[in-house]
Amino acid sequence: MAELQHLSPEAHARLAAELKDLTTRGRIDIADKIEEARLLGDLSENGDYHAAKEEQGKMEGRILHLSSVLENCEIVEQASNDSVTPGVIVEIRFEGDDATETYLFGSIEERRDGLEIISPGSPMGQALEGGSVGEVVDYEAGAGSLSVEIVSIEV
Repeated sequence: MAELQHLSPEAHARLAAELKDLTTRGRIDIADKIEEARLLGDLSENGDYHAAKEEQGKMEGRILHLSSVLENCEIVEQASNDSVTPGVIVEIRFEGDDATETYLFGSIEERRDGLEIISPGSPMGQALEGGSVGEVVDYEAGAGSLSVEIVSIEV
C-alpha cells in the first residue's frame, strides 16, 4: 500500500488539474506525435518515433504517480500560522547559528519556486511538525542530535 501523503488544498488542486490534463490533452498529443512519426517510415531507425514513445512512457509514469498520490492523500487545512503543517513556509535557526534558513514544509508535491522542502517524513520534519514559533525541537541526524528553533511560520 502507498504511503499516506498530507497535501495542502492548493497542492491537491494543482495535482488533480495536472492529472486531468495529462489523461486528456496529454494522451491525445502524444498519440498524434507517435502517428506522425510512424508515417515517416521504418520504425527501427526512426528517432522521432522512439523519442515520442519515450515521452509517452514518462508521461504514463507521471500519471501513475499522480493517481497514487491523489488516491492516498489527506488534505490538510491550514487554519493559521500557529503551527508547522504541510504547505507552510517555516523559518528555522540551527543551534549556534545566527543566520536563519527558510523552507517549505511538506511533500515534494507541495514544491514552490525558490524554496527547498523539508519532508514531514524526515527526522527534522518529524520534529518540526506541529511545532510553533519560538519552540526549539531536537532530532537525530547522522552526526548526532541537532536542535532547531522555529523562528517564523507563514501560510
